[in-house]
Amino acid sequence: MFSDPDVIKASRKFICVRIESYESEENQKIVRSHLGGRFENTAFCVIAPDGQKRLTRSGRGPQHISQNFDDIAVIADQYKSRGDILNSRIPDFNSFALALNVSSADQKILLLIAGNEDEIAAAGKRIRSVAWDENVVGRFNYDFESDSGSWIAPLSSKSKRSGFYIVRPEEFGLEGEIVKLLPLNTSKETLLQEMAVANRDYAKRTKKKVYSSHVVEGRKQGKRIEMAMPFGEDRDGDGKIDHRGGAGNRRK
Repeated sequence: MFSDPDVIKASRKFICVRIESYESEENQKIVRSHLGGRFENTAFCVIAPDGQKRLTRSGRGPQHISQNFDDIAVIADQYKSRGDILNSRIPDFNSFALALNVSSADQKILLLIAGNEDEIAAAGKRIRSVAWDENVVGRFNYDFESDSGSWIAPLSSKSKRSGFYIVRPEEFGLEGEIVKLLPLNTSKETLLQEMAVANRDYAKRTKKKVYSSHVVEGRKQGKRIEMAMPFGEDRDGDGKIDHRGGAGNRRK
């Protein structure tokens, strides 16, 4: 919805990995490895196709690596693709609750792919041409769920049907609204059209969030999400989370 055009342009040359920082200790170790042992909410680094070699220094975000995205894009030009993007898996979340919460934070429409494991596997392959379409890439989040119990409550849905659920996240990402439900055999053209319509409507109805005021309002309303790991940062790198007053073990 509010994606920067330069970021979208650069994303066509990169495979972007988003680490879910509070989902596991293993994930936090990855973040620490890029921040000299410290742990913060985010870390950023450009890594070679082998997944190991660092091509830039590490920092908390892209702005700590370079002030110009074109500088980073130049790195991608040194590595030629050896495969077809349509063979790439679609990014998925660890849980529907996290997918909904992150989509709210990103201010993006969420496409929920629901069904049994076989249906999800087949749908995941079929919609790669949708997820990697140049008119869509970088503008939506995706989540695959075979357990209807994980997503029915947040969506206040009575449906347990398999299908593509186009979901509009609410302000704090604890609930969502089903904009459209489409069968898993929906054509690429129809799915792209419905996603575009939902995205345009969402953009018109939604104001860009101001982080500081959003956090204040969330705390005032008691909005919280449970995370697998205690919320907080370890900026001094002593291996312990530096808890702040009122933060506790929940992320706000």
